[in-house]
Amino acid sequence: MGNESRTLSLTIMERDYRVNCPDGAEQKLRDAARHLDQKMSEIRDASASSGKVPGIDRIAVIAALNISHQLLEVQSLLHEQDAAIERLTLLLDETLQKAPRPDL
Repeated sequence: MGNESRTLSLTIMERDYRVNCPDGAEQKLRDAARHLDQKMSEIRDASASSGKVPGIDRIAVIAALNISHQLLEVQSLLHEQDAAIERLTLLLDETLQKAPRPDL
């Protein structure tokens, strides 16, 4: 029962796509498609200003590379934050170990 899915229709760059989607993830997939459509449109529009518009396949690859790069940057920042939290936790533990304890 937990692996049920449904088919969603999504429009990206004025093309319709039918994709399978796990139950309950429909809105997230729609949001992802909207984000991809926006990024691809930005690339198309920026290219149009130079007079040379690449094909949709090239636009899709460039958008995927840009989104992947952003994802890797965010993952790196999260890793750095996790490491900083771990260092702070260790420092706090050491400080608490050294602190005098009141007699209760």
